[in-house]
Amino acid sequence: MLATFLPAQQPLTPETLAGLLRVGELALSPDGKHLLFTVRTPDLAANRSVATIWGMPTSPGAKAAPVAAGSSPLWLPSGAAYAFVSKEGVECKPLFDGPEMQIAMPDGLANFAWSPAGDRFSFTRAVAIDKPVTAAHPDLPKAKARAYDDLMVRHWDTWTDGTFSHLFTAPFGSNSGDKVVDLLKGERVHTPLPPFGGGEQIAWAPDGKELCYTARRVPNPEASTDSSLWAVPVDGGDSRNLTAELPGYDQDPVYSPDGKWIAFGSMARPGFEADRMRLFLHERATGKNRELLPDFDASVHEVRWTKDSTRLFFTVETEGTTQVFTTSLAAPKATAVTKGRHALSGLQVAPDGAVAYALRTTMERPAEVVRIDTASGAIEALTDLNGAVFATLSPPSVEAEWFPTTDGKKVHAWIVKPPGFDPAKKYPFVLYCQGGPQSMVGQGFSFRWNFHLMAAKGYVVAAVNRRGLPGFGQEWNDQISRDWGGQAMQDLLSVTDVMQARPYVDKARSAAVGASFGGFTVYWLMGNAGDRFAAMIAHCGVFNLESMYLATEELFFVNWDLGGPYWSSPETADLYRRFSPHRYVQNWKTPLLVIHGEKDYRVPYDQGLQAFTAAQLQGVPSRLLMFPDEGHWILQAQNGVLWQREFFGWLDRFCQGKGR
Repeated sequence: MLATFLPAQQPLTPETLAGLLRVGELALSPDGKHLLFTVRTPDLAANRSVATIWGMPTSPGAKAAPVAAGSSPLWLPSGAAYAFVSKEGVECKPLFDGPEMQIAMPDGLANFAWSPAGDRFSFTRAVAIDKPVTAAHPDLPKAKARAYDDLMVRHWDTWTDGTFSHLFTAPFGSNSGDKVVDLLKGERVHTPLPPFGGGEQIAWAPDGKELCYTARRVPNPEASTDSSLWAVPVDGGDSRNLTAELPGYDQDPVYSPDGKWIAFGSMARPGFEADRMRLFLHERATGKNRELLPDFDASVHEVRWTKDSTRLFFTVETEGTTQVFTTSLAAPKATAVTKGRHALSGLQVAPDGAVAYALRTTMERPAEVVRIDTASGAIEALTDLNGAVFATLSPPSVEAEWFPTTDGKKVHAWIVKPPGFDPAKKYPFVLYCQGGPQSMVGQGFSFRWNFHLMAAKGYVVAAVNRRGLPGFGQEWNDQISRDWGGQAMQDLLSVTDVMQARPYVDKARSAAVGASFGGFTVYWLMGNAGDRFAAMIAHCGVFNLESMYLATEELFFVNWDLGGPYWSSPETADLYRRFSPHRYVQNWKTPLLVIHGEKDYRVPYDQGLQAFTAAQLQGVPSRLLMFPDEGHWILQAQNGVLWQREFFGWLDRFCQGKGR
């Protein structure tokens, strides 16, 4: 239930938002008796955040407290100590009394993990494989150049530099750095998968004799999603492909404690990054792979075993929320453990499966740690680190609604209303256009696209789970592909028309905003939504489908969603023509704010420049906001506050009558 509005409370501001503590990285001890997590404290003046590790017993009534300065906490298998990453490298700290130890490793490391016996550890780090072009010209020491002979020359926000993330093992001891083994020595192969893969893509076998890792050994990584699970001996040797017959993404291996199985996620269709993530089991004795829940029409994430290897827990996106589910191996059936308006993540399961721990997030509040009784689904809050701040803030209201669509179906949307909402008044309206394009509008607390903050500024917000978003069945998710300007746009306009007809919404003060595919949506609506909107904001949006195809890096994405190169067939060429926003600029009239990061290689920043130029040449009120040191997202603290000020400055200028 939402808190009662108190007139004395204050609305959320960009500065308050930027200062909130950020809780994450849960780590449950092997015996289930202690919990670690990280708390990041923003320092706006220094333009950074400081990470601290907190700990607490899991016994009833226990309180959390800081225990170390660092991040990425990880328990030793014995549970008597934990490791974490600090300024000095990897440090080990006992739970009770005992000596502390520092593991000095040259050249840095990431994705640190203990062997089951605690006598070895694994990690990843970048290894230089390809020499730079400048190495061939030693007489030109001040020359700066890059040279490439194949695609994927840059990825998301980084130019390819000839290094690859390799998996290493080393014995545990003070001289570990002298005895490391590169398990991928000499290979032009990454593990985990860049840029977002982490430690979840690497796992130790329970007997400590091998590691299983995720990698993509294909000749054309820019055009393929065919990653596989590979097993390799801990002292080095040939890697064995465990999922060679599965052509899509295979990732996130989790060994069963008894060593018989590896649970993992697998997508069926090659080249499709947003296919259903199926729960698969690899039987180690036979080498066979099988889907455990073939009739479950949802994607499975964060798979966890119980200690007896008979039961699995996992998280699932469903109807705008993220819940914990479970199944047994003996009687496979996905059963919901939790319900409610929230998103649960960072799942940690006690050895007996009776209790789980997670981070709970809503649109009103950022993540806090909770305990889940897996039998009843009851959820108990264990932390409230931002409670003092939110006690001073007036909350918005958040409601789920279903709207009729033009093809006779229903579309889900979150309707967020300002604090102290009065239905007798008229409010400006914001249509939030989700990116992805396949990324559910869930109960998240974004530090950029923050619905609480939008409502606090006096806007009624509709955040629509239009066609092409997960959580509503795979068929609904699939309907965006090769139909970017089709039914998904009609879903958004259907919700807009209903909302603008409501007495508390002022149609003349309506805006559409979005990023990535949401930015594409804004550009498309600029030319196809008539006079519905008074202002538009597009962040890192796709403007010209043809130029985007040749400038982006993950070609498998555009090959699947747009049907391949625009010259591949008359049908594909027609799709590009019909759906590309640049084809409709002659209709542009709505004031437009264009935002982009110069280091965005997923949607290169020339897309924003093209859109801004089109608006300026036609006399459309427009503004270009460019971030030279940001990529697809705005991640730096002060950039984030500036982003919010410019965002609301534009909205308020045209939807609140607050001119600059």
